[in-house]
Amino acid sequence: MEGKKTKGHQKIPMRKIENRVALLTTFSKRRAGLYKKASELVTECDADIGIMMISSAGKPHSFFHPTVDTIFSRFQNPDMQLSQGIRLDTITARNKVNQLKNRLEELDVVEDAVIARINFYDQMVEVGQKGWWESIEQLNADEVIIFEAWLSDTCSKMHHHLNQSENKVSSSLRRESFGV
Repeated sequence: MEGKKTKGHQKIPMRKIENRVALLTTFSKRRAGLYKKASELVTECDADIGIMMISSAGKPHSFFHPTVDTIFSRFQNPDMQLSQGIRLDTITARNKVNQLKNRLEELDVVEDAVIARINFYDQMVEVGQKGWWESIEQLNADEVIIFEAWLSDTCSKMHHHLNQSENKVSSSLRRESFGV
């Protein structure tokens, strides 16, 4: 094995960043990482979390779950029972987070399916250059279903295009017969 061409993962010394653009970029990235970790704590540990910060640009940023009122009430008096309104807000916020999380998971599944379909189409284009009939027997069950859907979609688009073309021709013939 030849020598490394990069320095690899190195520890960066902790010191104030002097370059303003680099400072703001680092703050933005670290803030996003902090929010992600806080969100993971909420999801995995069912924790109530509140984070407030002000960037060097003077902009305030915050992350509260489930609500600001819940966090402040619990922080001021950890043993205090939350009011009915705050408990309702908390339950509503948790339900909304769970709904959004479920929706995100659904969209992740759709994204994975779309990526698989794109990869399959890319393969089909590559196979198409060889001749699709030469390798159709090599498809597994999932690929056959995707290929069938692709054929059905293509056929539907062709019928639609054919109908549009026929309508244009018949419309043009009608105009000619009426002298328009």
